Amino acid sequence: MNLHLLYFGIVREKLGRTREERRVADGITVAELMTELAGDHGIFALGAGSLRVAVNREYVGDSHVLADQDEVAVIPPVAGGAPQAHGAEAAAPLARITGAAIDLGSLVSFVSDPSAGAVATFLGTTRATNRGRSVLKLEYEAYDEMAVAEFVKIAARAAERWEITRVAIVHRKGTVPLGEASVAIAVSAPHRFEAIEACHYCIDALKQVAPIWKKEHFEGGEVWIGSLADCDHGDGGDSHEGAGHPHETGGHSRRGRE
Repeated sequence: MNLHLLYFGIVREKLGRTREERRVADGITVAELMTELAGDHGIFALGAGSLRVAVNREYVGDSHVLADQDEVAVIPPVAGGAPQAHGAEAAAPLARITGAAIDLGSLVSFVSDPSAGAVATFLGTTRATNRGRSVLKLEYEAYDEMAVAEFVKIAARAAERWEITRVAIVHRKGTVPLGEASVAIAVSAPHRFEAIEACHYCIDALKQVAPIWKKEHFEGGEVWIGSLADCDHGDGGDSHEGAGHPHETGGHSRRGRE
């Protein structure tokens, strides 16, 4: 049977290609496929234990049995952590990957509603230093369709946990210069507590499950954040940290640094 393989981040870079068609035995599992790939290229062996697999844009385990014409994405560590379980789809959130500058005001306009007494926002921007090195810029790569689907699921999970009105999640891809936003989130709710908590949850969940990869360009080199090479450069931590509190209509703002 035939599989459509997709590669991202450091795996794409090491292989020098974004996709390939591969013929495999019928009934092969994800674990068996990864063993085959490891025999062809060392990046799969080196990444064993950290690489995850998504089949038709859904995360799966090693025992998952692949079918003919499946789309199989090899997922290196994402920009903020390892994938975890998540909930069902939310009702009509704004979920988008964009190559353009992010307009936070447009997200606030989207979530604003007469029934909402609070709007909380998060804005993550590129900071000038990380782990003692001078950052020149960040470069983001995304599995667009799956990332958007994960944003929708994150919004749904937030709606299950808190009484909220609307959610907007936008992440940038490509080069993000110093001081510019790479991610923005807006959540509206009848009350401030729910809006703030749901906004906090959305950025944390995005960093864990969204298939988005970040390359940091700094004076003297570059590294994919979360990769084995990144761990060699330092503690492997994420350069995105929140500071302050989310924005509420008539309240405060939360601004992070990428």
